[in-house]
Amino acid sequence: MNRAIGHMEAVRTMIEDDRDCSEVLVQIAAVRSAINNIGKIILEDHISHCLVDAVETGDEQVIRDLNDAIDKFVK
Repeated sequence: MNRAIGHMEAVRTMIEDDRDCSEVLVQIAAVRSAINNIGKIILEDHISHCLVDAVETGDEQVIRDLNDAIDKFVK
């Protein structure tokens, strides 16, 4: 999270300093990458814990909710 926040703060500073657009876009790509990594970590944790519990208890709603969340995350 701190990495994503740091990159976002850098974007704000770059815009305030009127930096070149291509440099800002590269920094935005770094923000996007950091956020995607956060999503990957959360997804792995969810699968390891919540999804395993849901399968063991037969809670199919958790699986449907995860599928919906993945659809929204990858868009």
